[in-house]
Amino acid sequence: MCAAPARAQGLAEGAAVESIGSADMATRVGILSDDSMMGRDTPSEGLERAATYVIGEFRRLGLRPAGEDGTYLQRFGVTRWTVDTAISRIRLHAGAKDVAVDLVHGARFVGGRMPETPVSGAAVVLTGPLTPRAVGNSWLRGRVVLVPVDYSRPLASDLGERLDQLAAHAAAVVILSNRDSATRAQRLAASLEPRLTPDFRDDSLGAPVVELFDDRAAPVLAAAGLDPARLRAADRSEARERPHLRIELTLARRVLHRGDAPNLVAALDGSDPQLAGEYVAISAHLDHIGMRAGPGDSIYNGADDNASGVAGLLELAEAFAGGEPDARPEHRRSLLFVVPSGEEKGLWGSDYFTRYPTVPLDRIVADLNMDLIGRNWSDSIIVVGPELSTLGATLTATVAAHPELRMTPLADRWPEERIFYRSDHYNFARRGVPVLFFTSGTHPDYHQPSDTGDRLDTEKAARVVRLLFHLTRTIADDSAPPRWTSRLE
Repeated sequence: MCAAPARAQGLAEGAAVESIGSADMATRVGILSDDSMMGRDTPSEGLERAATYVIGEFRRLGLRPAGEDGTYLQRFGVTRWTVDTAISRIRLHAGAKDVAVDLVHGARFVGGRMPETPVSGAAVVLTGPLTPRAVGNSWLRGRVVLVPVDYSRPLASDLGERLDQLAAHAAAVVILSNRDSATRAQRLAASLEPRLTPDFRDDSLGAPVVELFDDRAAPVLAAAGLDPARLRAADRSEARERPHLRIELTLARRVLHRGDAPNLVAALDGSDPQLAGEYVAISAHLDHIGMRAGPGDSIYNGADDNASGVAGLLELAEAFAGGEPDARPEHRRSLLFVVPSGEEKGLWGSDYFTRYPTVPLDRIVADLNMDLIGRNWSDSIIVVGPELSTLGATLTATVAAHPELRMTPLADRWPEERIFYRSDHYNFARRGVPVLFFTSGTHPDYHQPSDTGDRLDTEKAARVVRLLFHLTRTIADDSAPPRWTSRLE
């Protein structure tokens, strides 16, 4: 008498897996990467069209809205702005010398937050190699730090990272720059181009970082007894306060447009009263890079990046939710389908979702993320993160149990590309959720107009998604949730 339900579930699982096919993957990718989606930039009309399609599929499949206010949507604000050059300036003072440098010709805003009031103080000059210890010096907290950088020589590969570390606790960072005139003109022009930033990150940015050019600062530096060439020649890391040199930054932005972008969230409830309050998340970003002016095709369709991942997510949703209610594969935990936008801008949507989750984040036991799953090798897929948690062992067992899928997980083949940090699973991982990231990696069509649906191996992609079906069900049915086994760096 007990075998019938198990047999019925076996049949349901088999039918669900068979429903994940190459033709359906191709159809979904074709819809999401159609020219009418205009490359799905964040934000854009095309992105909203793609969101409408995904929401329609969630609704058709009967998934529970798990966004905000009983909808499938979670929106986050974005602002397009530029530096307000009428207000923004750097003022340097030493003795009788006082110079105001504008952010049009003599300096540029690099990044960080725009302070609401001017930031000022005696300059601390940081010379020598920018080592982690040098930039992490707690004595620099709340200081205005002047960093002479020699752009006439090859720069340290970690310069940007070290400046970010410094900006995390300084009051302001001023890069003293000797760039050549051509590069300087290019950087100045680029700094005045409109920028798009997510509103929710304003409170978490580091101190303002500006680049100040030697010739504009020279009279004041000379009055303070400072020679830029000698400062750059220092071979030992040293931070010294220069009380005779004061720096004041006044920075403001001019808002050009305010808007928002969509995250999409849907749930499929689990069958176990004890475990249904926990979720296995499946994620794939909706956006791509939009359109670019130039010769030839101007629409970057993003078929592999990441229409393939979203198509896979929808195929999984249909495999678990499609068909008659009594013929669906059961899963003890609930499933959460998360489709962020703004991934191409810097993982914005997943950052927002994991900061402000629409279900308790500590109830999400795992995130399985898909990004570019339709190219390269026909019989393998890169899986990033298996060594970090028990999900790795679960994946190994799942692959062994399903040789018919002919799908071998590979370790990250390009560790220098740091792909672990470049897709939405990272925001889940850094907030404590065990993750696996499935990707076929980049290819010559990556971020090119030629990333079109006809170049995808949708049969391979369908087998990847079938593997994820079995893996998702195993995680959802396991009495013990996944746990971390290694520390996330």
